[in-house]
Amino acid sequence: MLRKIINTILFIPLSFFISFHQSILSENKSFIDEVIEENEDKIFIDHQEIKNIILRNNNELKALKELIDASSFNLSSKIAKRYPSIDLQGNGLPQYVFGENYNNNSGTRKTSQFSANPSLNIRLDLIDPLRGPEIKIAKENFKIAKNNYEIKKKDLILEARTRFHQYQKSSQDIINKKFALDLSITSLENAQAKLDAGIGTKFEVLEAEAQLSRDKQELNERKIEHQINKISLKEILNLKEDFEIEKEQKLLGFWNHKLNKNINNGLEKNLSLKNISLQQSIKDNEAKSFLNSNQPSIYISNSLSSTFTKGDSLAVEIDPSEYGSSYTNTVSLNFSWNIFNGGQNNKSYKSSKAQARGEEYSYYNLKNVLKTNITKAYLNLKLNEEKILSTSKEISSTKESLRLSRLRYDVGISTLKDVLVRQKELSDAKSKNINAIYNYNLNLDELKRLTFLEISNDCVGNDNTIKQTESICNIPI
Repeated sequence: MLRKIINTILFIPLSFFISFHQSILSENKSFIDEVIEENEDKIFIDHQEIKNIILRNNNELKALKELIDASSFNLSSKIAKRYPSIDLQGNGLPQYVFGENYNNNSGTRKTSQFSANPSLNIRLDLIDPLRGPEIKIAKENFKIAKNNYEIKKKDLILEARTRFHQYQKSSQDIINKKFALDLSITSLENAQAKLDAGIGTKFEVLEAEAQLSRDKQELNERKIEHQINKISLKEILNLKEDFEIEKEQKLLGFWNHKLNKNINNGLEKNLSLKNISLQQSIKDNEAKSFLNSNQPSIYISNSLSSTFTKGDSLAVEIDPSEYGSSYTNTVSLNFSWNIFNGGQNNKSYKSSKAQARGEEYSYYNLKNVLKTNITKAYLNLKLNEEKILSTSKEISSTKESLRLSRLRYDVGISTLKDVLVRQKELSDAKSKNINAIYNYNLNLDELKRLTFLEISNDCVGNDNTIKQTESICNIPI
């Protein structure tokens, strides 16, 4: 009986070692694997390449680029009002007049004449009360169009990087669940071996089978989630071909900027705040243009008109060889003045001024929102730094706990239930570490978007020296 127990004790660790490596090296394809399998040629996408792919492929940015061109042309058209306008007209080129005119005193007079009447008009506005505000409004609309492009570009890059992190995280989740599945397979084999040796129970086998079933289901869920994340990333990048990424999850870098610097830099360079200021300026210029509508406009005009004729007009006998010409040139200083229009311009002025004050309130509201978002992202970054450190320790501790619980189970002084609990704790610790790194990278990208500051590859402490104590700085990127 003692020999049988000793053989069983020696057999179980050996079977654990063999089955563990076999389960990793050879895994049968499930139905989920067949559904999501891709046969296309794949391209490799790095985190740093996302910006170039977005700029090259995204249709929303292309549409905003066209709006910038439209605003530029509109600005050019408003500036062109500073220059003189030239208008060339031709009335009858040529014109033929034929007819008779009878009078009892002078008899019948005939007309048969070809004529041409070109005219050239030149106008230069010396004082145009509406021209200045219109040019300023066009300039501000052009700046807004460029800012909108930059805002959308940065938002799309942030969203694409977020989806990239989600896709990478789901890859790590699959690896973690496969690891948990391998542990469950080993536990089931050990429980079955003990049952066959007569030192285990059917209850332990059932527990191991239930855990194995749960791990298989969770693995399939992670595979589906992984495929959905891939489709989501492919959509925002507007890629036609299949792709793959680096599955290993690493820290993007380190954030060495203080909270006050984050807030000040973010508010100073935020394009949405600048757009609100530009909108307020546009409303003020619109109000100014309504007031200027009641002011006189002064312009110089030069009109050159000429007439060329061949034939006779109102003659007794038509001389077809007769011809003549004439011209006149008129230079004048002119003005027009819309004195009163029932108070319409005054009411429009007040309306635009009220809208400008509304933009001012929107500015301060957005400023407060940005402060809150920057502060939240910064604090969450610090929280996730601590989570990365604590979950790394937790992984080490639960690994050792699982090893000890397996040894205790192998020699018969513990139960399989304890082993399964330790398995779950290790899997959960890995999952929390994956989530902490994922959220940390999201916070870095978010802070970069909100503050316009850069992520550093070097971790620097408060005294501008590399930290030596236990911290996030000791984790490789």
